[in-house]
Amino acid sequence: MSQAATPAAEFQPALTVFMLVKSRREWLALDSNARGRMLREHVEPVLAQHRDSVRLRAYDVEFYATRVTDVWMWEAADHQAYEAVVEALRDTPFWDHLFDIVEILPGSSNAYGKQ
Repeated sequence: MSQAATPAAEFQPALTVFMLVKSRREWLALDSNARGRMLREHVEPVLAQHRDSVRLRAYDVEFYATRVTDVWMWEAADHQAYEAVVEALRDTPFWDHLFDIVEILPGSSNAYGKQ
C-alpha cells in the first residue's frame, strides 16, 4: 500500500495496532496497475472516510519473513475509530480475499511510562 493512501491528519493515537498480513496469490497475480486500481477503489475511500481518526503505515517484510509479507501499522484516536475501519475493510476484497490477516497485535505506546 502506498504512503499516498495514508491520511495526513495529526492526532495523538490512543491505540496502535500491528496487523500482520500475508498476500495471497490473487494479489500477486495482479500487475502493478491493477494493484493500484484496487487500492484506489477499495482502500483509499475507507482511509479518506476516517482520515481524522485513523492513520495507516504499511511495511513490506517479505524480504525477511516467511509467515507474513506485510505489516500494516494502524494508529487510531480511539478503539471505535479502529473498529470502524476494520469493519469497512472487511467489506472489501482485501480482507481474506487478497490478503490473509494472520495476526492482530494491539498496543499502546509507552503505556508503562504513562502510569
